[in-house]
Amino acid sequence: MEASPLPLVAPAPAVRRPVRLPGGRMLVGLVLPVGLALGWEAAVRAGWAQGRLVPPPSRVLATLWGLAESGELWTHVLASLTRVAAGFGFGALAGILIGALTGTLPFVRRLIDPSLQALRAIPSIAWVPLFILWFGIFETSKITLIAVGVFFPVYLGVAGAIAGVDRKLVEVGRVFRLSRLALARRILLPAVLPATLVALRTGLGLGFMFVAAAELLGASEGLGYLLLDGQQLGKPDQIVAAILAFAALGKLCDAVLVGLTAPLARWQDTARESL
Repeated sequence: MEASPLPLVAPAPAVRRPVRLPGGRMLVGLVLPVGLALGWEAAVRAGWAQGRLVPPPSRVLATLWGLAESGELWTHVLASLTRVAAGFGFGALAGILIGALTGTLPFVRRLIDPSLQALRAIPSIAWVPLFILWFGIFETSKITLIAVGVFFPVYLGVAGAIAGVDRKLVEVGRVFRLSRLALARRILLPAVLPATLVALRTGLGLGFMFVAAAELLGASEGLGYLLLDGQQLGKPDQIVAAILAFAALGKLCDAVLVGLTAPLARWQDTARESL
């Protein structure tokens, strides 16, 4: 008996993946700032703008080059980076620990969260006189101020992530009779990790904001001091150069943090790219 022929099945169409050039995302991100800089340069050269208070990019780049060539820029960058690294380390560690406590223990949350929320509303500049009175005008007061700025977004991110864990996931862990340690390691930690990483990035950004405030009020080196020096001497090109240095340094540190923590969240199956 002759076998019946197998039904013909059309092959599935090949999925075309978009071709991504190396560094293409970074190049796209440069379109807006470079376009604005070229537009302002053209406006100043054409006489449509004076460029006295907002100097053209050519003057700002010349100032940056001069500061870099003399070594002054690297001294200020290293001073600010050291302060941010120390303040970020202390603030992030405290935020993770206290956020984990308030997120997992309802009594601790009711005890200390209202006070922390009230402290969070205090402006950063209000801490400066108190920290100078306690710690003097040296590095301790600056690092403490940065740590305070980093602490609150990390604390809120960790506590909110733990409180927002799906109850069904915890019940599944209990059904499989996982111990408390195994439940935290296999269910709670993966669930809160993405929000924690975002909170760390937010805290790092606030760390750069707080280091500027600390250096504006008492420092002999740092990018904040460079800002103040430019304002006192009437050098808008130096002010803009310091702002650009802050932007570049902050973006570089954020990229390093994302690169170091990306393997921790590689298991996520998301439809969109992370910011």
